[in-house]
Amino acid sequence: MRAAREAHPDKRIALWFQDEARVGQKGRTCHRWWAKGQRPPGPCDQRFEWAYIFGAVEPATGKAFSLVLPYADAAMMNLFLAQFAETIEQGVHIVMVLDGAGWHGEKALALPANITLVTLPPYSPELNPVERLWLYLRERFLSLRVFCDREHIIDACCQAWNAATAAPDRIRSLCLYPWIEEVSS
Repeated sequence: MRAAREAHPDKRIALWFQDEARVGQKGRTCHRWWAKGQRPPGPCDQRFEWAYIFGAVEPATGKAFSLVLPYADAAMMNLFLAQFAETIEQGVHIVMVLDGAGWHGEKALALPANITLVTLPPYSPELNPVERLWLYLRERFLSLRVFCDREHIIDACCQAWNAATAAPDRIRSLCLYPWIEEVSS
């Protein structure tokens, strides 16, 4: 944050976190109260259609942005960054923290001028608060469902994201770690 403030003294620096979540027909069980020693009933699908939610949140304010895309690769990440950059207000520079996925490398990306990427250390998903949002989405909206096709998956992802991010207070309660408050101020 300090380096970004020094590099862009005339702009407000905003701290965002980005990640991707794969949602598909394979499904996932969630936590349910049930009789001890028995598995709770629920639909299960064995097909292999997927979609990816590319999401970013600003925990300090509760703002969120996402695209639901068919693949997770450098081309889709470029599309996400380009669309996200269009939503950034004048006079704001974004420091975006993300994991070290292969398609996040700066050599593979056409990085907009108003975004700086910061990569998390390897094997540290607990440092990315978006992971908690994925858990919330899966527990509340995306578990124990059977999806007909990719279109149905995309619709379900969009509805889940919109429902979860409709209230900025929810994003703040899920994603605002104490150390983020200290770094952002």
